[in-house]
Order: sequence, then C-alpha cells, then structure tokens
Amino acid sequence: MTIRMARAAAAVLLSALALTACGSSGGDQATEGPTRTIKHAMGETEVPDSPKRVIVLDTDKLDTMVSLGLTPVGAAQASENQAWPKYLGSALNATKPVGTLQAPNLEAIAALKPDLILGTKFRQEQFYDKLRQIAPTVFTEKVGITWKENLLLDADALGRKAQAEKLLADYRSRARSLGGSGAVNVSIVRFMPAQIRMYGPESFSGIVVGDAGFGRPEPQRLATAQDKRFGELSQENLSQADGDVLFYSAYGAQAAESQATVTGGPLWKNLPVVKDGKAHNVDDETWMTGIGVTAAGKILDDLEKYAKP
Repeated sequence: MTIRMARAAAAVLLSALALTACGSSGGDQATEGPTRTIKHAMGETEVPDSPKRVIVLDTDKLDTMVSLGLTPVGAAQASENQAWPKYLGSALNATKPVGTLQAPNLEAIAALKPDLILGTKFRQEQFYDKLRQIAPTVFTEKVGITWKENLLLDADALGRKAQAEKLLADYRSRARSLGGSGAVNVSIVRFMPAQIRMYGPESFSGIVVGDAGFGRPEPQRLATAQDKRFGELSQENLSQADGDVLFYSAYGAQAAESQATVTGGPLWKNLPVVKDGKAHNVDDETWMTGIGVTAAGKILDDLEKYAKP
C-alpha cells in the first residue's frame, strides 16, 4: 500500500507541474533569464533582455531587424509575394517562412521555439492569445503611418532602442538634405491585382516624400475624404496621377500585368508627366511594403535621383 500511495502522490505532483508549465493561467509563455516589461498595443509583456530566436509577422519588422543587424528565425510573408524582400539582400537567407501576414502558421511558429514574437494588432489581433502561449508577443497598433513609432517599439523589445534612435536621426538628417521646398509635386501610384491606387500623405511612402520636403498633387493630398493613406484611381480619373514627377509600382505578378496594360495605353501615355519623361517605375518592396528605415532610405535614393531640385 505504501508503494502504491507514493506512486499516486508522485503522479498528482507531475500533473500539477505539467499544468503550470503549460501556462494554464493564459499569460505570455514564461521566459528564462533577465526580462524587461514592454508596453504595446495589446497591454504589457515581459520579454527577454536579449532575445535570440525572434519571429516577425509583418514586413516592417523584417526591415527593422535587418536594419538593426539582426536576423529573425521565422517570418510571415506578403500573400502576393512569397519571397524575402530583395532590397534586404542575403540577410534573410536562413529565415523560415511561417505563413502569411493575414494568416500566420501557428504550428510552424511553435516549431521554431521563438523567445519573442513581433506582430501588429491591425493584421493579427485575432491570433494574439494563441501566439502569446508560444512566446512573449509584442504588437504595434498599426502599419504605415506609425512606422517610426513602430521601429522604436520593436527595437525596444529587441533591446536595441538606442540603435534605432540613431538610425531615425540619420534618416531625418538625410531627408532634410534633399532640400525639397514643396515646389516639386511628387505623385505616387500603385497597381494592385484588382485596382489602381494613388497614395496620400499618411501612407509610408507619402510620409517619406513629405519628410524630404516635396509637395503632392492636390488629389493625392486629399486621397479620399476618409482616408489619407490612399484612394482609388480608375481609367476615367487617371489624370489624378499627374504630377511634376511620378513614381509607380506593382504589387505582385497579376498587378504587374495590369500595370503593363495601363502604361501601354493612350490615357497613361498622354499624362504630361509621362510625356516629359518623368514617370519612373520603382520597387514596390521599398516604396510600399518595406515600411521601415532601410526601405525609407531606398525611397530617398529614388527621390535624390529623379526629383531633387
């Protein structure tokens, strides 16, 4: 009897320990070693002082990690582009894909045994509770308009905030050096799989153009009454794409086909900016999906080359 009772007691103890290890209280997965508290869009999270195995779930976080000299073990990819951004070079060669921005693969994430997950409430809020059971998870609120704030928050979670502040300071200094005075109006157009968009002052690329001191065509300053990130263009109002300089890109292969059709047609060719030879096809990964300080630097490169007074 004594032996059976001892075995039963041991089994109860092991079950209790297993429940504790599984985090049955619903909090973030426990971390080992020193931690810091990070306030973010979903609350507060204890993160490792120096996370080693980081997974990122949005393109801005890819840019942030590479800009800081780090490599994520896993990352989600844009649904229209199942490849790592070319402008980031070979830095992501060892990074594993873990689903798409809108549908991260939880099993693939867990299999990589991360000690930190970076995502965004705007895209992945519905997955937050499951993600935080895998590893400490930090979410930024939005993408695009808050790209500078996102960089600093993500860098703080990574233990690299001072480095990020220096990168931002260097970016701002270079943007000012381009000397835009608002006299040159820069138009930004993007071909999507099912529509054409013009981008306003609160989009990522629009913010960078504004930081460099360039003006925007009237329709793109307004974009739409509700949304200053972007508005829709049709063949009938394609004249709203005109400006002193025009930058355009395509999101994915289907959009590239649409771009080729439209730019080969008379309505596009008759735009004054096109006739003047000042319409430039640019990299969608930097102008639209990069949403980080390295991508912003690439946009400044294009502005310096094609639009600087």
